[in-house]
Amino acid sequence: MGSFGNESRVRILLKPYNIMPNKRNFKKYADALGSSVINEMMIAYYNVEGADKKAIADAVGKVLGAIEEAKDNANVYFDRGAKSFDDHKEYAAAKRKFFRALFNKIESDFSAKVEDAVKEFNAALPESYKAAQKEVANA
Repeated sequence: MGSFGNESRVRILLKPYNIMPNKRNFKKYADALGSSVINEMMIAYYNVEGADKKAIADAVGKVLGAIEEAKDNANVYFDRGAKSFDDHKEYAAAKRKFFRALFNKIESDFSAKVEDAVKEFNAALPESYKAAQKEVANA
């Protein structure tokens, strides 16, 4: 409980589905993912004997910062109007391409920051706890 074990499990959590270019859904995704990671960190913070509480608190702060940065970066608008294209189909394709690239970039930055925080969190846990968690996972 609390440790993510190896980083490959975290990588699976970070890519549950393809991010669609929708600000509202992306912000919900960032909140949900960040909140679940922080929840696990806080469980370990209060329940694991010998855990480095300062390092865990720093990791929580990094995840909170990553959430806010991802949500702030999602507040972007397509800067070209429909009149600058020959027809609406070209405008819609360009707008879709812009937002898809934007959200893929924001999501990859967000994932990298959360992974760094998880690595810091895992380093803050005592080795005895990590060994016990691996035994439980392999049983």
